[in-house]
Amino acid sequence: MIITYTRSFFLFVLLVEHLLSPALGFILGVGDGHIQCIETERRALLNIKQDLIDDHGHLDSWGSEEEKRDCCEWRGIQCSNQTGHITVLDLHVAELGDRHKPLRGKINHSLLKLQHLRYLDLSYNDFQGTRLPNFNDSLRKLRYLNISNVGFTGTLSYQLRNLSSLQSLDLSYNNFSKVENLEWLSHLSYLETLDLSGNRLGEDGYWLHVVNRLPYLTNLHLSSCDLANIIPMSNSLANSSTSLAVLDLSSNYFSYPVFQWVFNLNSSLVDINLSDNHLEGFVPYAFQYMASLKNLNLSFNELKGTIPNFFGNFCSLHTLDLAGNNLTGQLPVFLEHLSGCAENSVEILSLEKNQLHGSLPDITRFSSLKELNVYQNNLDGYFPESFSQLSGLVVLDVAHNKLAGSLPDLTMFPSLKMLSISHNRLNGTITESLGGLSKLEILYANDNSFNGLITETHFWNLSQLQELFLNDNPLVLKFNSDWFPPFQLDVICLMSCNLGPDFPKWLQTQNDYISLDISDAGLSGSVPEWFWDLSPRVRFLNLSYNQLSGTVPDLSSKFVGSPGIDLSSNLFEGHLPLFPSNALSLSLSKNRFSGSISSVCNTMGRKFSFLDLSDNLLSGFIDDDCFTNGQQLIVLNLADNKFSGKIPTSVGSLSELQTFSLRNNSFSGEIPLSLRNCSRLRFLDLSYNRLSGKIPAWIGESQHNLVFFNLQSNEFHGSIPVQLCWLQNILLLDLSVNNISGTIPHCLENFTHMSRKQLDDNNNIYGYNFSASWGEGGGFQAKYADRALIGWKGRAYKYDKNLRLLRIINLAVNRLSGEIPGEITSLLALVGFNLSRNYLTGMIPGDIGKLKQLQWLDLSRNRLSGVIPASMAELHFLSYMDLSYNNLSGRIPTSTQLQSFDASSFAGNSEICGQPVIKKCPGDERPQVGPRKDDSQDNEENDDELRKWFLAGLGSGFSIGFVGVLGILVQRPSWIPAFF
Repeated sequence: MIITYTRSFFLFVLLVEHLLSPALGFILGVGDGHIQCIETERRALLNIKQDLIDDHGHLDSWGSEEEKRDCCEWRGIQCSNQTGHITVLDLHVAELGDRHKPLRGKINHSLLKLQHLRYLDLSYNDFQGTRLPNFNDSLRKLRYLNISNVGFTGTLSYQLRNLSSLQSLDLSYNNFSKVENLEWLSHLSYLETLDLSGNRLGEDGYWLHVVNRLPYLTNLHLSSCDLANIIPMSNSLANSSTSLAVLDLSSNYFSYPVFQWVFNLNSSLVDINLSDNHLEGFVPYAFQYMASLKNLNLSFNELKGTIPNFFGNFCSLHTLDLAGNNLTGQLPVFLEHLSGCAENSVEILSLEKNQLHGSLPDITRFSSLKELNVYQNNLDGYFPESFSQLSGLVVLDVAHNKLAGSLPDLTMFPSLKMLSISHNRLNGTITESLGGLSKLEILYANDNSFNGLITETHFWNLSQLQELFLNDNPLVLKFNSDWFPPFQLDVICLMSCNLGPDFPKWLQTQNDYISLDISDAGLSGSVPEWFWDLSPRVRFLNLSYNQLSGTVPDLSSKFVGSPGIDLSSNLFEGHLPLFPSNALSLSLSKNRFSGSISSVCNTMGRKFSFLDLSDNLLSGFIDDDCFTNGQQLIVLNLADNKFSGKIPTSVGSLSELQTFSLRNNSFSGEIPLSLRNCSRLRFLDLSYNRLSGKIPAWIGESQHNLVFFNLQSNEFHGSIPVQLCWLQNILLLDLSVNNISGTIPHCLENFTHMSRKQLDDNNNIYGYNFSASWGEGGGFQAKYADRALIGWKGRAYKYDKNLRLLRIINLAVNRLSGEIPGEITSLLALVGFNLSRNYLTGMIPGDIGKLKQLQWLDLSRNRLSGVIPASMAELHFLSYMDLSYNNLSGRIPTSTQLQSFDASSFAGNSEICGQPVIKKCPGDERPQVGPRKDDSQDNEENDDELRKWFLAGLGSGFSIGFVGVLGILVQRPSWIPAFF
């Protein structure tokens, strides 16, 4: 804002000089018809043009043709109407038009021949890799110089030291590799505005010496300069300027001492920005002496305590930004204190991301308030029952709090453009007064408990509405079949609202949307043909979790940007649709698509990051080069289909892959060696196929990020490679139902993530946030969560919500021999351990009782001998155990847990005695009676057994495999300083 004002100010001054002093007059853009531009200067401009790459015709008016001879008429040029000399060269991108269409190339040294320039602006063009010209001994009349954001490189030192007439200098956000001693700035004694933001100025604090020697400096911008130190006060105050009005030191590393320097500058500062530093402690009370403050930004620091009361005494206060700190206290109390002198002046109040609590009071008393942001606090009260007077409020953001109750009448906010009340606990019906907010552009009401009907009345006058988020509320949207909405929406998010069962016809009127999410909306039947004539701007489409049927047409030309498409969990059938080659994400899981995936292979682009085709009827071989272009894939899920043949070697191209599931297909052959290139894999599920060969040792050598590894129900043979012990992050290892032989490696203690006593509470182990789509102006985020299917006693159970809590080793139904390694008892977080149906011998490790988190233990049908360790009595969470059909002997240890199991858990061990089996131990006074099952009963599963196990343990079931859930996360508008 300040820089724009300065540019306009200098151009205004030049115009005034033209009007008041003919000797210094200027014609803005054209000559006076009598004096044309100077020939040498015209040639200099043509030389400048020659070194510029003008892709967009910005300089078409510059030329050597006869009709273009007067360079004073060229775009961006202004000349003196007295002398004809060029005094203004303004080629900044905003002046030229679209800021995404800059000039490129380099600056020709002929620029230095324009000796009479007073105003030079080249900002926001693209001169990447070129160096800042040496302006010394030329351009001495320059007053205004703006070469910000142009990509200059090299060293910034002496190049500008002789521009002694400069009043405004902006060198911000270039790529200077080094900024040498700033002493040269002291030669520019007339500077009023200085912006060096985005350049590394060093940490020695010398910049303060220079600033204090610029007596006319009013605007100082040093944002993002890697500044940290403030030199001692005795030195820093020497000759300190008293003219400074605007100070921006944001995005540096300043700590609390910077406040002392600021307070000693002068008490007339108008604009202070210290955001995004390392400021700790309380908001200093010394601010109360700066009564001239209009804008104060202390956001995103580490300030704590309550907000001081004195801000209410600032009669000129316009903006107060305290967002992103740890401030506490009652919001109503703070607003009550602010309602003093500032009540009629404050326009923007940003308090988001703090720890404020309480209710939202009546804010209409603040007559000038335009924006109130209390996003992501701890507000736990209510909206006021009503608002007392008309308000000019434009933005109200109270999202991500704990506000409860109903939404009051909003008639008092006729100027409201953005209403964000999402992620609260609001309930009841949504007030119909919403429909009268004629200027409303953005409505975020998602993730509450609103209920009842939404009808045409709620939207009757919302002609400006652009973004509508009502998702995740039990709302019913019912409109007349001939309803024609007054709006054209950009973003439509109605996920988990009831729109059905018929497909909403009003969507046919929306032909300009960017994103449409009507997932889980109770829709059924076929999708009308008109729907597939999508908006020409669409880049995100989500129809998942409905009962929609029919075939999907060719989508390859229906999207713009890098789109995301989610049609999962429906009843679509037929061949896979063609989709755009520049897509970012595609989810078609849980449908009835059939045939091959050759169309996917042929159109997969290099931006593709997510592909889920699981749980369909897809079949056939997959071409070996199918995934060659999938370098950006993060998730690839082809589970639960009918694919056959070998795993394509092109999976080795998927260097970013983190989740890979081929579960429940008919793939055969060996695991391709190329998969070792996927070193970022976290989730690898190849279970329920016909894969064979030996388990590759390179899995342990190269897949160090593996958390989940499942080869269950294949045809692998050979021994377990000792290199698998290098998987330190592994949480679930399942090699069951194969032909693996040999002994269990004696290195299991290296599974360090299973060795922690406390289960990790990490929600992101099996979850991802990624870009589902992208395009001009931003994109939409998606969430994906793995889900697993774990075989347990001949049956399979799905597990997703608490998958992150499981620590399981399953080596059952193989040909393993030898003893159970004692190292297993170091895995203190182990939840499930299954070695059943092998040929293991020896004794159960004596200190197995250390595994206090164990809930599932199956050592049945081996050749184990010896007594049941007494330490097993300490397994208090054990809810399923099977030691049957071994050669165990002796008394069953006494504990509440062990005696609660059925006698069948110990069957086939003839020398075992004590409860719950029938055989009594020597010294027992009477037979011990317990239930027993015959062999056929032993192989039957009680339907309630799993439920009891989960209730006693973590709660749900085991499983292995996965499912994805795609859904957009709200991207906060660009004009609100928060994202998400």
